[in-house]
Amino acid sequence: MDTLAVILEAPERLALRPLEMKPVEAGDVVVDIAWSGISTGTEKLLWTGKMPPFPGFGYPLVPGYESVGRIVDAGAQARGRIGDWVFVPGANCYTDARGLFGGTARRVIVPSARALPIPEHLGDAGVLCALAATALHAIKGGFHHRDALPDLIIGHGVLGRLLARLTLALGGKAPTVWETNPARRAGAVGYQVIDPSQDERCDYHAIYDASGDAGLIDTLVMRLAKGGEIVLAGFYSERVSFAFPAAFMKEVHLRVAAEWQPGDLAETRALIECGRLGLDGLVTNRRPATEATDAYPQAFSDPDCLKMVLDWSDC
Repeated sequence: MDTLAVILEAPERLALRPLEMKPVEAGDVVVDIAWSGISTGTEKLLWTGKMPPFPGFGYPLVPGYESVGRIVDAGAQARGRIGDWVFVPGANCYTDARGLFGGTARRVIVPSARALPIPEHLGDAGVLCALAATALHAIKGGFHHRDALPDLIIGHGVLGRLLARLTLALGGKAPTVWETNPARRAGAVGYQVIDPSQDERCDYHAIYDASGDAGLIDTLVMRLAKGGEIVLAGFYSERVSFAFPAAFMKEVHLRVAAEWQPGDLAETRALIECGRLGLDGLVTNRRPATEATDAYPQAFSDPDCLKMVLDWSDC
């Protein structure tokens, strides 16, 4: 079985071409993808060639871990799932390309457990479920701390917006959000987005960085109350370091938030279904998958593009 897939042949060299897929096993499902999101964090590092090396990484690869679609076929043990609308957090089903992420293709084969049910009515906003679950994972990981909910969020991209929306959805007070790009300060509902230079507070209890800027730690330490927490919620390609004396004086808690877990996605889905968490206004750009070679550079360079989604319907 073949599929049409986006392939990163090398940094900044992208193609859309057929790939042969591995055979369907008994516990697998076959998913026709409707939409795939482009990540401006991890996938940008893949695109620029700045992704730190780790096991399984290399080119050529199929990017993508934010796809939604319908199960159209399955192995003998998963036939009952045919027809389900699902989120696919990547696939490793290709014979001649790495599937380290692997979700940006017209059709994918994944183990049934990796095809996670989500509401079909979300449409292309369904690609945001993993990022919303990542934001929830960052917040829930701090519930042992007395001030787990963010009161300062760095960056008003999609992750920053989801952190702010989840703070309100979970009953927290409206957080402050820092954003240096004036074009990205719009779109806040129920919270304030400001330029960092306009903020004089130095008593924040929980600062969540969604910018991915490894050089901000010293600045954030100075904005904390004593015993406060800094959560690194982005992905950092550069070495993270900080001056010890100021952190010592503040008795800083530093926490790294990794990727979401299935329970995070289930809780995120429940918050969406009950209306406490909205995903509206976050998908700003949509292009046919046939225009992937133009969509990727735009997703990474256009400040007005919060989330780019590829539409596979005409492929």
